[in-house]
Amino acid sequence: MLVLLVGMGIVLSLDVYLERKMIHRIAAANILMFLYSISCYAESYLGNQTEYSVFRPILSAVNYILITFILVTLIMIMYPSQKFYLFIPAVLNAVLCFVSIPTKIVFYISEDNHFGRGKLGYLTYFISALYLLYLFYNVFRDSKKQKESFRLVMYTTLTSVLCFVLPLFSYEASSHWFNLTIAVNVMLYYVFLLLQFTKHDPLTKLLNRQSYYSDVEKYSDRITAVVTMDMNGLKEINDNEGHKAGDIALETLADCFAKAANRGQRVYRMGGDEYTILCIDASENDVLSLVERIRKNVSATPYTCSVGHAIRTDDSTVEDLNHISDTVLYEDKKQFYERTGKNRRKGGN
Repeated sequence: MLVLLVGMGIVLSLDVYLERKMIHRIAAANILMFLYSISCYAESYLGNQTEYSVFRPILSAVNYILITFILVTLIMIMYPSQKFYLFIPAVLNAVLCFVSIPTKIVFYISEDNHFGRGKLGYLTYFISALYLLYLFYNVFRDSKKQKESFRLVMYTTLTSVLCFVLPLFSYEASSHWFNLTIAVNVMLYYVFLLLQFTKHDPLTKLLNRQSYYSDVEKYSDRITAVVTMDMNGLKEINDNEGHKAGDIALETLADCFAKAANRGQRVYRMGGDEYTILCIDASENDVLSLVERIRKNVSATPYTCSVGHAIRTDDSTVEDLNHISDTVLYEDKKQFYERTGKNRRKGGN
């Protein structure tokens, strides 16, 4: 446990890829788990003594408090958009656990050093169960939107539930599983986040060119169509409004493409203002519907793009599809500039 937490701390101090907020949250989880580990072992040691110690109820309260705060931090690592009012139940639990030291409302330690539960004896378990249910809710709510992370998040959620429930039935055998399991899950998710940087474009969060080449090889026999998109007038935006405005335009279009794509339609930013969608096991109607959704989504923005597509035949390769789709795209772009009367050279792509 110590090796794992210290190692994660060293890795976090060297990391340059993740956002600072995410690094701080993972570091906070590490610190909380480190404190819980120390407190848990200390409380277990005192619990095995024959004489009562004034420190044992304090450590018990700390343990109950840290469990809920660790779960909240885990949720905020997996779902960064969560608001800090998510901490309210954990804070309430902390107050009642500390109040329980003199009042025995949640737990108490008898004079012969035995642990007992008060009227709110299962408060921490109830609040923790609410957090785990909330985690399940987020997992299933975002299962379609975050397809790549679904299995990992489901795995970490199930193992978190398991290591939380088992101590209720066999405390001595599994009392320390919670901390170690959560630590391993945080490490797994951290590795997953780093892997995403090798697969995704940092600006648009779409899959990158390297992922495209990998998927072409992986799904070569199942790719039935290619759709290509190219933004109109990016250079004009960059020249007149600045590159920040250009980045916003690229992000906006990327969001349009991502929302238009259904299962089996993988969206890539190939570089600059060029995007590609590989359609896996898709019918011609699926592809035409995808193109229609793209045009509809983009029409709701201040920007425009040209679109091309190609349907696979028996003897065509992915390279052939790209060539055909690009030909259709450039014809679409030509018509756009003829229709709008804009200067293509001045407007760039």
